[in-house]
Formats: sequence, structure tokens, C-alpha cells
Amino acid sequence: FDEFQDAMADATRDLDARRILELGTGTGETARRVLELHPEAAFVGIDESEEMLEEARRSLATRSEFRAARLQDPLPDGPFDLVFSALTVHHLDAGEKADLFRRVADVLRPGGRFVLGDVVVPERAADAVIPLTEGFDLPDRLDDQLEWLAAAGFQATTTWTWKDLAVISGRL
Repeated sequence: FDEFQDAMADATRDLDARRILELGTGTGETARRVLELHPEAAFVGIDESEEMLEEARRSLATRSEFRAARLQDPLPDGPFDLVFSALTVHHLDAGEKADLFRRVADVLRPGGRFVLGDVVVPERAADAVIPLTEGFDLPDRLDDQLEWLAAAGFQATTTWTWKDLAVISGRL
């Protein structure tokens, strides 16, 4: 988990991010690590759980704004320099993922970055180690997600993988 979280933050390290959006803020753990690298950035975090957002509010910087929303809802107005999401997008089906990637591209500034870290369907069945709930967790293959990102206008590369986890960095 720590290696995954570090890989998420590292994928943002070389970016000058002044305005950041996180999709699925949860407790704020990934945001905390990303904001350590971008301490001057204004942060907007969305999550559909008010309880999770309340926990994130307690642990994140004062330059933060939190909104209760689903990933299928309209995204906050951009432009953002960085959009990232950790362990959230796998709850969307394939069509919803492709749609989200297009909407992320719409709120990123030119040259902006989308960092996606999530559960993927691994090439080898033995590498499926993250516990999943049928009908709730809907991971897709890494190569499919790279195609959907490309269709949305991203130049995407995989920056880290382990078994059925991957971190993808996409630039507009």
C-alpha cells in the first residue's frame, strides 16, 4: 500500500501544479502525499461519502475544498493542472471509465496531467490479489484503460505496476 501511494505521488513530482483535483478523496491519504510535493496548490477533493470527506478535512491543508459527488456527476470547473484518483475508478463500468477520462481531459489545462492508480485485471489470474466485491468492483484491463485515455486525448504511460495494481500518468 505504501509503495502504491508513493508511486501515485511520484507520478506528480515533476509537475508545477497550482490547482489540483482528486477524484475519490476517501480519507485523504493520497492527497496528503501529493500535497506534500505541491504545498502551494489549491486542492479540490470529491467523494460520494460525506464521512470520508469529513476525515479528509481533518487531515488536509486549509487551502482545500471538499465536495460530495459521484464520479458520474459533472466535475468541478477547471482548469486544473493535475487531476488524480487512487483506488476509486474501478467502481465504474467500462463506458463510465471512458466517459470520465473524456471529462477529466475537459477540465485539465493544456499540458496538464491525469494520474490514475487503481486495481486492474491482471494478465495472469494468479496476480489477482486485491479482494474484490462482485458487482461493486469493476476493474478493467490496463491496455483497455490506456486505449480509453488515448481516445480522450491523453498521452498515457504506465509508471508503476504490481500484480493487479497500476499507476498511469496521462498528459494532455
